Amino acid sequence: MSPRPTLADVASRAGVSVSTASLAFSGAGPIAEATKQRVLDAARELDYSGPNPLGRQLRSGRSGIVGVVVGDALKRSFRDPVSVQLLDGLVDTIAPAGLGVLLIPGPTGVDEPAVDPLIESAAMDVAVMIWGGTAEDPTLQALRRRGIPAVVVEGHELDDIVTVGIDDRAGVAEATRHLVGLGHRRIATVTLPFGPDRRAAVAGPERIADIRWKIAERRLAGIDDAGVRPVAVYETPASLVEHGTAAAHALLSGPIDQRPTAIVAQSDLLASGVVIGARDLGLRVPEDVSIAGFDGLDLPWLTPDVLTTVVQPIAEKGAVVGQAVQRLLAGEQPENAMLPVSLRVGTTTGPAPTA
Repeated sequence: MSPRPTLADVASRAGVSVSTASLAFSGAGPIAEATKQRVLDAARELDYSGPNPLGRQLRSGRSGIVGVVVGDALKRSFRDPVSVQLLDGLVDTIAPAGLGVLLIPGPTGVDEPAVDPLIESAAMDVAVMIWGGTAEDPTLQALRRRGIPAVVVEGHELDDIVTVGIDDRAGVAEATRHLVGLGHRRIATVTLPFGPDRRAAVAGPERIADIRWKIAERRLAGIDDAGVRPVAVYETPASLVEHGTAAAHALLSGPIDQRPTAIVAQSDLLASGVVIGARDLGLRVPEDVSIAGFDGLDLPWLTPDVLTTVVQPIAEKGAVVGQAVQRLLAGEQPENAMLPVSLRVGTTTGPAPTA
């Protein structure tokens, strides 16, 4: 087997110095376009794929990796189009800069380790936390100990951490006011998890007062901003259709004069599950119960219904996160970002039933 060609072989074939050949691959310094093309042509002729990436990392002191801490187990996160679209926006933004991502699962229950071992040991230049926690979050503390800068998505605003979020509280308030304007007074809500212990149950006052994850807290507060006290708050363990269906069975199985006439779900997957669960119970949407969601997803399985939802710019949010990552790597301090949302009225909300 012939030995693997080296950068020195390419430089010799192109008639340039090794340092000039290195510049042709790295793009890190001035080099004439004709010279660069000569080096690349020589590399192609020798079947040389480029400098050893490990050597490049050692010289630059960087790994070229962005650690992305998702808010859940990876198998659930990849069932959620919001997570996938956010990652698409992030990767599309940072890939041209030669950066890759390392996906790190978040806590899935109280028995899980507080910090994933990858947080403590994996090579990464910047970390992105989805559904980030408080300043006391063990993952954030581990990143601080390692000196790794972070961007938090949909979390608490922290003095020393860049945050990227959406105005979801205002969006939920607008959706709730839309339902009130249709005459609804018995309004329930189906929420995202309150914390890493992830429950599936109607939440009482003590549980609501102990919300740990900011995204659920903000969206619940949006209902209060609209002047509504929910008749029931159903917490789910994850943003999945089946959890919305279970919530519908719990909330809509009671007597007609006691069950909610409208439900605000904190995600479109949960809302679509509520629609399915309502249909399972023989209820008409929206004649018997109105349902609103959050995200603005395309949900073809609800056809012919079109979900009333608060639309958020998911891919754009991922791009803004990617831009913040690049600025951190450049030694800058990005400002926090808050993106707007808007209400899109579909066919799943209508006037409150009169009977």
